[in-house]
Amino acid sequence: MIKYTALTLLLTISALRTQAQSGDSPENIVITSGKSKTNVFTNESGRLQVNVSPKDAAAFKAAGLVRYSSFGAKGDGKTDDMEAIAATHAFANQQGLRVKADEGATYYISGKERTAFIRTDTDFGTAAFIIDDTDVQNRNAAVFTVSSDLKPFKVTTVTTLKRNQPKIDVSLPGTCLITVTNANVKQYIRFGLNQNNGSSQTDIFVADQNGNVDMQSPVIWDFDQITEMTALPIDQTPLKITGGRFTTIANKAESKYTYYNRNIAIRRSNVLVEGIRHEIKGEEDHGAPYGGFLNIGDCAYVTIKDAVLTGHRTYSTIGAAGKPVSMGTYDLSANRALNVSFVNCSQTNDINDATYWGILGSNFCKNMLYDHCVLSRFDAHQGVANATIRNSTLGHMGINAIGSGRLLIEKSTIRGRSIVNLRSDYGSTWQGELIIRDCVFIPANGKAISADLISGSYSGQHDFGYTCYMPERITIENLRIDDTNHPATYEGPAIFANINPQLKDDSYKEKYPYITPKEVIVRNVTTTSGKSLRLSDNAYMFRNVKVTAGH
Repeated sequence: MIKYTALTLLLTISALRTQAQSGDSPENIVITSGKSKTNVFTNESGRLQVNVSPKDAAAFKAAGLVRYSSFGAKGDGKTDDMEAIAATHAFANQQGLRVKADEGATYYISGKERTAFIRTDTDFGTAAFIIDDTDVQNRNAAVFTVSSDLKPFKVTTVTTLKRNQPKIDVSLPGTCLITVTNANVKQYIRFGLNQNNGSSQTDIFVADQNGNVDMQSPVIWDFDQITEMTALPIDQTPLKITGGRFTTIANKAESKYTYYNRNIAIRRSNVLVEGIRHEIKGEEDHGAPYGGFLNIGDCAYVTIKDAVLTGHRTYSTIGAAGKPVSMGTYDLSANRALNVSFVNCSQTNDINDATYWGILGSNFCKNMLYDHCVLSRFDAHQGVANATIRNSTLGHMGINAIGSGRLLIEKSTIRGRSIVNLRSDYGSTWQGELIIRDCVFIPANGKAISADLISGSYSGQHDFGYTCYMPERITIENLRIDDTNHPATYEGPAIFANINPQLKDDSYKEKYPYITPKEVIVRNVTTTSGKSLRLSDNAYMFRNVKVTAGH
């Protein structure tokens, strides 16, 4: 007699923490092993039920992998294959098997709410996936969530934290990702057309079993009080996802901040995504924005390699200040994530076409890397601690960042309006060091503008929830500025934009003083215009900055 077993897998979608996203959406899948043939169906309560015959189960285990077709996927580009896909991954997760898409298949994914959870190596290969967003039940439900079998738990014994604290007084089951929050302190109090009341003070870092903090991503804030601390054990075994050609048929929703997150949500640490391609079809003159096709959050050590992505069309809405505003919409998103690398990534549309929004948005991240990338933008909204851009080309939206630590830009070509724009909506702040080395700067992709290397805006009258800084030390070496095309009144490129035009003398009082740089080191900067690099249109504001011409 064949033994009948049943297992209910509780599969949890982590909160998608890009703008305006909802909370967790638990989903249950029941897997049974009965005498009947392998089949997948949805019961009356909407729960997915999967029966795997003992014969098929033995064959799958012997092969070490399962395919979507084994669970009923048609792969014809017309039949909705999402339930078969979710069932395949659920069984693979239970048995520790790899998943492999059928070569040459085209899987259609309707707007029905169903998420497939990836916990084992997955090879999408040459298969195509059509994600139809024209009629979606739940715009916040990911198509795939890369998740862990390890469960987060609360830490209640730590009540305060200090910036750069090397150790926390806690015993952990192993190396963990620690998230800490003080809901009684608000930071990143946004200024401008998308103004808001800020976010609760938050930090994220890695600690080992003895509580030793990885100082490559240190604690960056003082926490006088902790309202919540969570530890998420980090998977030691890498998980790899390869291949796949994904096409999103764009939503036709009203243009407002109702973000769509029909994506691959990465909520597990130690993940490599390699060789994926994402395109977008059917964009019209309106639509809701997207929160990132690859949406990385609450995890560490994630690499996106050899990916080809697509910028989304820019739509406008009425912002929080009651005025029209362009909505951020992303194909890449990273939130509360550490050690995130984008290697050899590019996009299908022109990186200098302003019809499309910049491709990356991020919040609360540490140690982000672009290496050999050709993308329209790098962006850190609510702060990044340490970022590196090397061997890359940045398009029309350039490099936008606020944060702390070291911002390194080397061996790269920047085609934005400045090399670095310190985001004015979050205080144009960078507490640390900026290095620009062996780069080419083509201001505004060759348009006739007066070039600034570092731009931003700061009035000194708004409380962002923290002291705002410019980089304490700035090094600019081996920089070529292609300013061939420039206005008739052009006086040459400036190191700093006129960040506060009202600050002309000591009569102007900053309610929240801006901490200007201590030192700028300049070595071997050349211009095609022949005009020399100068300090700023606002010499008074930067009067105390020491500029050293190195050799």
